[in-house]
Amino acid sequence: MTTDELRKKYLKFFEEKGHKVIPSASLIPENDPTVLFTTAGMHPLVPFLLGEEHPAGKRLVNVQKCVRTGDIDEVGDDWHLTFFEMLGNWSLGDYFKKEAIEMSWEFLTAKKWLGLDKDKIAVSVFVGDEDVVFDKEAYDIWKSLGLSEERIARLGKKDNWWGPAGKTGPCGPDTEMFYWVGEGEPHGNPGENPNDWVEIWNDVFMQYNKTADGKYEELKQKNIDTGMGLERTVAILNDKKSVYEIDEFKEIFNEIRRLSGVDYDNHNAIVKSKSKTQPLVWGNDGVHNSTEIVRSFRIVADHVRAATFLLSDERGIEPSNLGQGYVLRRLIRRTVRYGKQIGIEEFFTSKVAEVVINQMKDIYSELEKNKKRILHELQKEEEKFAKTLEKGLKEFKKLEKISGKDAFNLFSTYGFPLELTKELAREKGLKIEEAEFNEEFKKHQELSRTASVGQFKGGLADASEQVKKLHTATHLLHAALRQVLGDHVEQRGSNITEERLRFDFVHPQKMTPQEIMEVENLVNEQIKKKLPINCDIKTVEEAKKEGAIGLFEYKYGDKVKVYTVGDNSSVCSEPPFSREICGGPHVSNTGELGHFKIIKEEASSAGIRRIKAILE
Repeated sequence: MTTDELRKKYLKFFEEKGHKVIPSASLIPENDPTVLFTTAGMHPLVPFLLGEEHPAGKRLVNVQKCVRTGDIDEVGDDWHLTFFEMLGNWSLGDYFKKEAIEMSWEFLTAKKWLGLDKDKIAVSVFVGDEDVVFDKEAYDIWKSLGLSEERIARLGKKDNWWGPAGKTGPCGPDTEMFYWVGEGEPHGNPGENPNDWVEIWNDVFMQYNKTADGKYEELKQKNIDTGMGLERTVAILNDKKSVYEIDEFKEIFNEIRRLSGVDYDNHNAIVKSKSKTQPLVWGNDGVHNSTEIVRSFRIVADHVRAATFLLSDERGIEPSNLGQGYVLRRLIRRTVRYGKQIGIEEFFTSKVAEVVINQMKDIYSELEKNKKRILHELQKEEEKFAKTLEKGLKEFKKLEKISGKDAFNLFSTYGFPLELTKELAREKGLKIEEAEFNEEFKKHQELSRTASVGQFKGGLADASEQVKKLHTATHLLHAALRQVLGDHVEQRGSNITEERLRFDFVHPQKMTPQEIMEVENLVNEQIKKKLPINCDIKTVEEAKKEGAIGLFEYKYGDKVKVYTVGDNSSVCSEPPFSREICGGPHVSNTGELGHFKIIKEEASSAGIRRIKAILE
């Protein structure tokens, strides 16, 4: 089965079960600072999981683009990817555990659908702890479907619990489904021998609300949120031992083979190198490290794929030294480093990206639409990195000896991988203290992690009043910018914390102090008017006809939620101040907002400005 066939089967199965198909949301989360990227299908649906009405109804299904960078160092093994697609179905207060588990089992095992061997499936359920009891209901449902006790692992919160997305809010136990990939006859379960079982699906039971004092209360609206990794499942259906052996990677690997001159094979690793110069993974004795070459091929394929999708996103991020841009830069630079290790001597990322675009453009039209930008940014970043590496080589030549700290400085400042520094050191007859390098690297990781934890507080997942107010203020700001600067102003990104809002928008030059003051005054006028905020569900066409703005309306499907600031009824002759397509949530009246103040206006990227503002 190909990836495209699985996508279609999954959507068809759940359509037959009364689910509405919704499109994939952006990879860049809207107004949610708890995550850098969309890491699961539930992120764009948080407002609806919290009780907002979804325009498409209570049963939803889709294929969601996802990026996860938490386990970037594991990419290159058999099962981890940075960019992947997640198949998901949701119940927003409709069906619950019994129906969700039974549907999962039917899709996995029925001959009409995936037809997997029932004897090769195992599951896990939440074991219970001092906060929440053992999930006996899920356990009993699995037993009623024919699973033996041996195949049902009872695991703790680390493995079988979801949420909350913020400090408080919806959360609950989950049940995960695994498929046997070990040798011989299936035995045990994922808790006993995890290396022999690969997770393919996860059903989350959003059953509780975690309160501020740490208690778990039963939710009124209980939700189902599921996720099945597309690439992993295709690999298993085709009896492959790695996600990199599926159809989506075939042409990408062919291009990397052509560029590197290395005859790569997933099983035999390397036959020979046709490169003019020996790649870095070859030692001075001409012996190659086949494991490293396999890993390098996979990292190049994975990282180019992830960078291509990030650059294609309508919210338009580009490589930088902060946040999402930093992750994108790191992906591209890692690609270049590993490309060099297998002997690629030319600028190549844009060539591999073209393969990704051609392969996926029919499913994700933004790839073709933004092709020029994708290829330009990749080429630009690769050229910039080449200059950085050149500077690093000059620094290297100045060193009389190379300590672990020196090696780490070359890595952190100039992007030198340890392998490159070791190779160059060997040529100079020098040795590196690897333990010291690893210690410095560990410190760097801890600092990065701490910075991330501090950065992402609040967000729509917490649905606090302050976040709601800032979300509403963002709509007022957007409308005010269009009035002051012109209709060319379009949203390009939004990020909200408990303390401030951040809004990125299209505008060719720096705003003048006068323009900033005008925008600020216009927003505060609307706050003083105490305008009502109404929400209506309309078709996209109806919303556009009424003048609603919203760059990302495709993510809501056929029907959209339209938030209007200012009554437009016969009682009031004035048109509304703002009418925007949005998922919510918002306050009910602008009078609740307080005083709006712009604290910074700056460039975000070429042609994109950024405003940071607060409510006093």
